[in-house]
Amino acid sequence: MCKATAFRNGRCLSTNSNKVDEPSKAEEAETVDIPPPPTEKLLVLGGNGFVGSHICKEALSRGISVASLSRSGRSSINDPWASSIEWHQGNLLSSDSWKEALSGVTSVISCVGGFGSSSYMYKINGTANINAVRAAAEKGVKRFVYISAADFGVVNYLLQGYYEGKRAAETELLNKFPYGGVILRPGFIYGTRRVGSMKLPLGVIGSPLEMVLKHAKPMNQVPLVGPLFTPPVNVTSVAKVAVRAATDTVFPPGIVDVYGILRYTQPKSS
Repeated sequence: MCKATAFRNGRCLSTNSNKVDEPSKAEEAETVDIPPPPTEKLLVLGGNGFVGSHICKEALSRGISVASLSRSGRSSINDPWASSIEWHQGNLLSSDSWKEALSGVTSVISCVGGFGSSSYMYKINGTANINAVRAAAEKGVKRFVYISAADFGVVNYLLQGYYEGKRAAETELLNKFPYGGVILRPGFIYGTRRVGSMKLPLGVIGSPLEMVLKHAKPMNQVPLVGPLFTPPVNVTSVAKVAVRAATDTVFPPGIVDVYGILRYTQPKSS
């Protein structure tokens, strides 16, 4: 008969404080029958554009199910990967036209933005993205990544509606997704850009500038003109970081500037 015992379910259990408890087999058993994690499904807003198409391609390469939403619907890209995308047509300024695209979605990346009059720029960069953030939060989407823009100092005043819209969308995102919201702030994004049937190799300019300006970070602190020294970044780098931020649950929420984007895409030292 054990000393200082207690009975549970007809068994004699020792309460001797000098005895080290053995691991509970019941607790081990509880971890055996855990259902598999849900299938990742990414919705790319503006997935048929320059940045969005690279994000779609990157996500597919990681085995993620990808859908795209844009005003024009299916992309004109004829590359084989495009046939694996679930294309949706809709307008973020008209909620009834696109909310079905959120069905089954676990994460969202928005590349929506544009230029024009000040009021139009605020609407397309701000209001449209705010609508998307709110709808995604209501649907229970876990993570939301927004491709915003770096601060360019004096340029901000020339494109006031553009930057005010971007910052309003950022504020809404951090409010609705405090633990799963990520904002990328690249500067000039270069790569091969399609314009109709033509391909513009912007890397011819962007790549050398990136190599020079990424080592000139102190110049970025010069008042007024400093932000103009923000280095360009390759569209492939933006896509890789965006997809990682949207699908990696340990990716920290918050703002990632261009130097952060470059840092995340650097090969790890062995």
